[in-house]
Amino acid sequence: MRTHSRASRRLVGLAVVAALGAGPLTGCAEDPAEPAVGVATSGGGTSGGGDGNGGTTLTVGVFGAFGLKEAGLYDEYMKLNKGVVIKQTSIERNENYYPQLLTHLGSGSGLADVQAVEVNNIAEITATQAGKLVDLGRTEGVRKDSFLPWKWSQATTADGRTVGLGTDIGPQGICYRRDLFAKAGLPTDRTAVGKLWAGDWRKYLAVGKRFKARAPRGTVFVDSASGVMAAITGGNEKRFYDADGKVVYKTNPAVRRAWDTAAEFAREGLTGKLQQFTPAWDQGFANATFATVSCPAWMLGYIQDKAGAAGKGKWDVAAAPRPSNWGGSFLTVPEAGRNKAAAARLVAWLTAPEQQAKLFERRGSFPSAQAAYDLPAVSGARHAYFGNAPMGRIFAGAAEGVPVQIVGPKDLIIAQNLADVGMLQVDQKGRSSKQGWDAAVKAIDNALDQ
Repeated sequence: MRTHSRASRRLVGLAVVAALGAGPLTGCAEDPAEPAVGVATSGGGTSGGGDGNGGTTLTVGVFGAFGLKEAGLYDEYMKLNKGVVIKQTSIERNENYYPQLLTHLGSGSGLADVQAVEVNNIAEITATQAGKLVDLGRTEGVRKDSFLPWKWSQATTADGRTVGLGTDIGPQGICYRRDLFAKAGLPTDRTAVGKLWAGDWRKYLAVGKRFKARAPRGTVFVDSASGVMAAITGGNEKRFYDADGKVVYKTNPAVRRAWDTAAEFAREGLTGKLQQFTPAWDQGFANATFATVSCPAWMLGYIQDKAGAAGKGKWDVAAAPRPSNWGGSFLTVPEAGRNKAAAARLVAWLTAPEQQAKLFERRGSFPSAQAAYDLPAVSGARHAYFGNAPMGRIFAGAAEGVPVQIVGPKDLIIAQNLADVGMLQVDQKGRSSKQGWDAAVKAIDNALDQ
């Protein structure tokens, strides 16, 4: 979700499309009544216990409007399992939720039976807290081959314990304005558009230069250089860490290529000089000031919300130059929970392909279970706002092409500083590529105490 990916997309009033073409459902998180990550039950504890009627109360701790409750999955599970009561608590922002989760894992108390973990935190959780979490890979009904290999690996330890099961992911396409492409003399059909840059982000840059040559007055090709950089790095096997856990972004050629390409977008005047998830960025959608944006599946609802009725049929989505991912989360079961077996069964059911397909259909969260991609709710999914684009097919293709990535414990810190300290200076302030890079490295070194 970078923190923007999941927390922000919920908190800025993100509209995820229900039934993929109906009106938007705004996700508004509620802060819990209890300060802990768990929920107080009728038995007085913060994790599990009875419901007072001989049944089992399972507590679920999440951040933001996670979607499971909103999609009706808890109600469905309780109907299927009459003795189970599910209670959820949500802390609005992941940056507040996650430190509490670490504190409670450290003390072994105050935990919910099921705890959500954002993708940017899963490497640290897997590396440092695995012994305090149940191995969900051994849970009855859980099949490793149901999940995308790269998603499964993110929550699996070196010795093979899988401590988190994936919920959603953020496979990326390129959302583009058909009307602006037409005015610039570019193809508008999504298949033809995808072919313009297929296989190479440098081709995307070349298309940007073509657009600039005939761009409608007051428009640019892409929203931001930082967005381009994030999309490119999101498709690399090795980004900021190597397989041994060493920070290598400074010397990783893949990161430098992503940086250099994004900086060239800025230098060539192809960007709107915007920072994503800010009011100015939202206005860019509303005013149609940029023609393309790298968009994970979950961003389609955001674009619909910000571009409004005037953008319907003008926005479309094509395949990205190369498969890439931005965002996603996991569900874990703490060993300190009082209902570990029941909680693991709940997580197995919630993350099964059938339920992930329902979550996609009702909330727009793209499944991490590849076995869901052939189900009608995914394979036949189209988005009316985006010209009836076959979003299920487009994003499934992107998801299946993402490599197994090395995820490091401080990926979020590195990515945020590269974008918001370094590349933003290049894009907005006209600093040189070297000046921006040096500023980012200095900020990252300070943050990592190097």
